[in-house]
Amino acid sequence: MNLASTLKNTWHRLTGVHANAATEGARKTALLPSILSPLRIGANSPALLKPTPANLRRFAETPVARRAINLVKDKIASMDWQVRVRRGYTTAEVPDAVARLKALRRSLEEPNSSDSFRTLFEQVIEDTLVGGFGAIEMETTGDDQSPFRLYAVDGATIQVDPAWKGDPAQPRYAQQTGRIGTDALIPLLDAELMYIRLNPRSHTPFGLGRLEVAFETITQFLGANRYAGRLASNSVVQYALWLNEATPGQHDRLIRWWQDEIEGTGRVPILSSENKPEVLRFAGGTDADLHIAWQQFLLVMIANAFDLPPMLLGLTQDVNKSTASEMADEAFASAIVPVAKLLAEHITRDLFAKRLGWREFEFVFNDLESRDETEELNIQIQLLQNKVLSIAEVRQQRGLPPIPEPAVTPE
Repeated sequence: MNLASTLKNTWHRLTGVHANAATEGARKTALLPSILSPLRIGANSPALLKPTPANLRRFAETPVARRAINLVKDKIASMDWQVRVRRGYTTAEVPDAVARLKALRRSLEEPNSSDSFRTLFEQVIEDTLVGGFGAIEMETTGDDQSPFRLYAVDGATIQVDPAWKGDPAQPRYAQQTGRIGTDALIPLLDAELMYIRLNPRSHTPFGLGRLEVAFETITQFLGANRYAGRLASNSVVQYALWLNEATPGQHDRLIRWWQDEIEGTGRVPILSSENKPEVLRFAGGTDADLHIAWQQFLLVMIANAFDLPPMLLGLTQDVNKSTASEMADEAFASAIVPVAKLLAEHITRDLFAKRLGWREFEFVFNDLESRDETEELNIQIQLLQNKVLSIAEVRQQRGLPPIPEPAVTPE
């Protein structure tokens, strides 16, 4: 029996079995599986594995790509957020609404024993931007005070079953661990894994990361930057010295004298010959030799792949105070808001609704409601004055707790 058959039999043996963890809330997926280049397991395998290039992770560590990723990731991870009752429900209609809201917020602030909200979701947003796959394992605990545990999963190791028919009792995902035998795949139900796809498409079950879009452009940029670095450091010679009517002996003696006495010493070379040596240049000796304009164009293309204005990647041509403000607003609307809303929707649907069954609650980022605090405040004041909203509704929008009712003293 070959490896493909073993993995196929393992998948079918585990299909339809809800294997609960030995301890409630314990992690089932491997933290760092021993797999570097995920590939499809076989032609007959029911699961598909995203064919991500191995260099994709390395490209995420280059300066330009890291700058683009951090602009989106750090902003979303540092946003203020809240858990609230969804539209269509009221706090009075939801049993134990206040207690469950506190439990949800406490669990999100401390998703597991080693992560905070920011450190956990920074990993997920990173994978979403790099490869279009953000994955979080969701495990229930049975504790009313802390109802779930969340664990970040390497999305590149997740297989997706394209034949899944929507049955919640059958595994939809599987993690490839890099092991041999029955431990090669860890099956996961649809309610056990939050799988975030960026740029979803109908012809593939996988998403498309922004770094994937910029992959070829970053390759070209690194090549041009590497060449310019060698050129600027004089490791690439741009000129030659021509000696007219010099004998081979004089030629060799001049080379030895230059290497032994002049090169690297900073001394002034003094030449005495009948004919003045002539310098032959192979290039213009200007910044055009460094291909600066080409590198700037590639930076623009990388910024386009990340839905960012080029100004945020260091290109400041034709940028003034007014255009900088507009570009910052454009970056927030095009690069940050879609990813933040996608993440919030997955938390609401996958974690609250599917895993816990608490469909009355939703997760929102407060900074997405309005970027201008003064404008938002003026709007809320006008809505209060016109009796469109109540004080309790405005406090709920701002993530504030309800005003406690005054105690009634007996007469």
